[in-house]
Amino acid sequence: MVSSTSLLPSTTLLINWANQICTQPGLSSRDSTWQCVCFRKQKRKPKLYLIPARHFLSTPLDSTKLKTRATTSGVSEVQRSTHSKEMKEFEMELQELFNEVKSMVKIGKERDAVDLLRANYVAVKEEMDSGLKGIEQAAVLDIIALGYMVLGDLNPIPALLDMINKIVDKLKDTEPLLDSVLMHVGSMYSALGMFENAVLAHQRAVSILEIRFGECSTLLVTPLLGLAKSFGSYGKATKAIGVYERTVTILERNRGSESEDLVVPLFSLGKLLLKEGKADEAEIPFTRILNIYKKTYGVKDGRVGMAMCSLANAKCTKGDADEAVDLYKNALRIIKDSNYMAIDDAILENMRIDLAELLHFVGRGNEGRELLEECLLINERYRGKNHPSMATHLINLAASYSRSKNYVEAERLLRTCLDIMEKSVGSEDQSITFPMLNLAVTLSQLNRDEEAEQVALKVLRIREDAFGKDSLPVGEALDCLVSIQARLGRDDGEVLGLLKRVLMIQEKEFGSSAEELIVTLQKIMHFLEKLEMKDEKFKFRRRLALLRERYKQSLSL
Repeated sequence: MVSSTSLLPSTTLLINWANQICTQPGLSSRDSTWQCVCFRKQKRKPKLYLIPARHFLSTPLDSTKLKTRATTSGVSEVQRSTHSKEMKEFEMELQELFNEVKSMVKIGKERDAVDLLRANYVAVKEEMDSGLKGIEQAAVLDIIALGYMVLGDLNPIPALLDMINKIVDKLKDTEPLLDSVLMHVGSMYSALGMFENAVLAHQRAVSILEIRFGECSTLLVTPLLGLAKSFGSYGKATKAIGVYERTVTILERNRGSESEDLVVPLFSLGKLLLKEGKADEAEIPFTRILNIYKKTYGVKDGRVGMAMCSLANAKCTKGDADEAVDLYKNALRIIKDSNYMAIDDAILENMRIDLAELLHFVGRGNEGRELLEECLLINERYRGKNHPSMATHLINLAASYSRSKNYVEAERLLRTCLDIMEKSVGSEDQSITFPMLNLAVTLSQLNRDEEAEQVALKVLRIREDAFGKDSLPVGEALDCLVSIQARLGRDDGEVLGLLKRVLMIQEKEFGSSAEELIVTLQKIMHFLEKLEMKDEKFKFRRRLALLRERYKQSLSL
């Protein structure tokens, strides 16, 4: 199935274990609609590639300090020399329980894992009902909640977190394991999108560790990273940036300014700065990451290539597109020569497509098209000529040919794509409407408007059934149909009615004063003038004038 993507497929960045368990790649409806072809005339959104986390924290820590392992489970093992023998044994039992759940899930015994978690829940609930509500009960509930995270079942987790909170709220900060429980709780709240709760849990964990080990201890790194992420997700970017900077300072003081351990906070900081539109500032942490990897592994290591790609995106966002292209090309060469990734790796594929889009963006479409053809050939070689994943590459390549006005080749590629998708998902699945709509536009460019109209009408029908008549995907299909029917000279009143539907959908999605409405209002004004509908024309003209005035600066760019 093919998502309605731009030339760049979506790349999900997974920084912590909670996201690895819960976050699935996807596109928002706003990103995936209102485009008839793959290329977008807008600022490029940065695409960042995070080197697998196992490479980040490879320096062994002192056994009496925090030891963090980036695994798919994400349980941070916290070893404390101050723990009693009994508490250490309890910690080992908790870890064994969690490892057992992971092992069961790994070999496909999800039901056994659920039974194990339920049995432990019954046991701890009995203890709580008898009056025992201490750190031991909170820790067991914590592991049970983490177990459900591994299973991918989020439904029981809010209730479990609520039970944990009721216990830990009454515990003193001196309790052993409390900081670890709070870190896990914070990460789980973050995974659930409950960022205010996540912030509170991480803040308390940080406070406990500050009192116990000092404000410059590396033990603060894990909860600080969780706190920064929660702040960023909660819309408090300034606070998040401050926490990331503090984390960097702590690691610099304890590990040195060229330690590989700095990569995680530097990457997160750079990513957030880019998100906040601070490309100049974002370039600094990405450059530091690149230099760290060069010194640690040498200039020919694949990790250096990965870091170069992130720096390239910062350069591109900043406006240094040509420099970004050079960085991207060198990065792909290093990754390929070092055999750091398999040639058909999805991340490497996304990098090629990112570079292809960038090359088109700077007017080097032939080079970009060569990369897209390379993606197509690699996919065909490793997955087969008729594999559903071929569809995305065919659409991207068709978009490239359309941009160079080779509509005949674009049509051929889109029809090949449709044949593959029809065999995979059928002729009525909503996913097939994206290449169909591109085909309608291409046929119109070839002056085959009647054929284009039939394709656009089919897209409209499928999307109305799939998404509802007032959805953005339907608005996109209507907009395309309007353009085709206007060229065909269809009844002006009917075309005007379609445009009013488009306007209504845009108002519902974007609001009555959104910039997206301007072009649609211009089209409506054109048909109102043709139909000499003076009363309505005055109303729409005034509204259009107000919006133009409001967005005058952006329209002039």
